[in-house]
Amino acid sequence: MTINIEQFTPLMSFLGGMLIGLAAWILILFCGRIAGISGILGGLLSPKTTDRTWRLAFLIGIIASPVLYSLVAPLPASKIDAPWPVLITAGLLVGIGTRYGSGCTSGHGVCGLSRLSLRSLVATLTFMLVAFITVWLMGSQI
Repeated sequence: MTINIEQFTPLMSFLGGMLIGLAAWILILFCGRIAGISGILGGLLSPKTTDRTWRLAFLIGIIASPVLYSLVAPLPASKIDAPWPVLITAGLLVGIGTRYGSGCTSGHGVCGLSRLSLRSLVATLTFMLVAFITVWLMGSQI
């Protein structure tokens, strides 16, 4: 993935972060649930779940948002230079880490830290450190 620093948009990035925070706040206010994507998706796939409606609406919103945005403005260009085996392995490792860490980046990093959760702080520091080390180790090989 290539990031062009000349195209950096701090205002749009700030507004996007505010919208993520607003969505997390609305979900906890009205549903009493944390906006952790892995938990929302996992709950949707669980046969015992009785609250499928809001989970499905949340996930549809995540998918529909860029589609609706593209009707108003062009989506930012993205390019991923990694080969498919690396992407598949990375996805599997993220999934395993999410299960062992009892949550994902959105659950711990956005919602957990805002609730001053020590467990979320440790989880966020851990996955950020592992991400930095992985990029450093794999950066020259991709």
